[in-house]
Amino acid sequence: MKKLLAFACLALSILGCGGDGAKNSAPGKDGTVTGPAKYTVATSIYAGWMPWYYAKEQGIIKKWADKYGIEIDVVYMDYVPSVEAFVAGKVDACTMTNMEALNMPAASGVDSTAIIVGDYSNGNDAVLVRDAQTLENMKEAMLCELTVSQYLLARGLESVGRKESDVKLSNVSDADIATAFVTDKSKKVAVTWNPMVQQLELEPGVTRIYDSSKIPNEILDLMVINTAVSKKDPRLAKALTGAWYEVLALMSQRGPESEAALTAMAKLSNCTLAEFKAQLKTTAMFWTPKEAQEFAESAELQKSMDLVRKFSFEHGMLGQGVTSPDVVGISFPDGKTLGNSDKVKLRFSSEFMKETALEKPASK
Repeated sequence: MKKLLAFACLALSILGCGGDGAKNSAPGKDGTVTGPAKYTVATSIYAGWMPWYYAKEQGIIKKWADKYGIEIDVVYMDYVPSVEAFVAGKVDACTMTNMEALNMPAASGVDSTAIIVGDYSNGNDAVLVRDAQTLENMKEAMLCELTVSQYLLARGLESVGRKESDVKLSNVSDADIATAFVTDKSKKVAVTWNPMVQQLELEPGVTRIYDSSKIPNEILDLMVINTAVSKKDPRLAKALTGAWYEVLALMSQRGPESEAALTAMAKLSNCTLAEFKAQLKTTAMFWTPKEAQEFAESAELQKSMDLVRKFSFEHGMLGQGVTSPDVVGISFPDGKTLGNSDKVKLRFSSEFMKETALEKPASK
């Protein structure tokens, strides 16, 4: 974890004190916040998260924030620094995968709640190679350590009877990995996610040998909120889920409005419309709050999180000296818990997705 802290320094200094939004309004007698409050949400470029960019740029976030009488500032960051900003309390909510939600905020003692299960990666994360490298013969790989890239590679190696320890890992940020792999031909393996995967596959001699479609439902993309914030003031979670599903409803339609929205998202992610649509094809979106709610309440989610927590423990991602994957409790909407029920630090909630399914759109 220490290797990654440097990535966040500049980003945190830019963010300053933003993120402790509830301090803008005093809690009432029951501990909840009802007056004006400002919150900060971090996100990064990824096909499944581009709706947040669109929601900000088109004023949809502001519309839903206004409906609930709050302010929401969406900030764009590189991926790992965004999660570290969340851990540091500099932002109130952040897009992240299920593995990072467990290994970074939860393992660090930050009580966090996944309020939106947006999608699962169905080919967006991939192992890319040059010079006939295979899972069976590779000796080194570059990736963003302590992220789902490391999980994907380990799962791929496991599928051919190898261990992650058989491969020397080189840590490169998501912002730099595409350029690093293109410019340094001595590097034979890169593990990353879209849009970097798509960019690298255009390079001569670069091929995909393994991807997340081999492990469906295991790499999940979430909107995670600080649990203390959501308990004191649920308006942030309500506004975010409302804005999210308004954009997804627009995306899933056919016609000029949907096409314009997708075009805007493609531009915001620095790719063409055709490229962005290709990325969406390998992103298994839960298009409606009902679909997402049903998955959040399913046994499949619990199975996936059990795999992830065991992997995290075996790779030392839950902290030094940890003797069991049960050190961090993970709770689910049905009341079941994986790990220590007295130390729940990661919670999956279907509450806000359920409410949003019945919610009327905010007025324009």
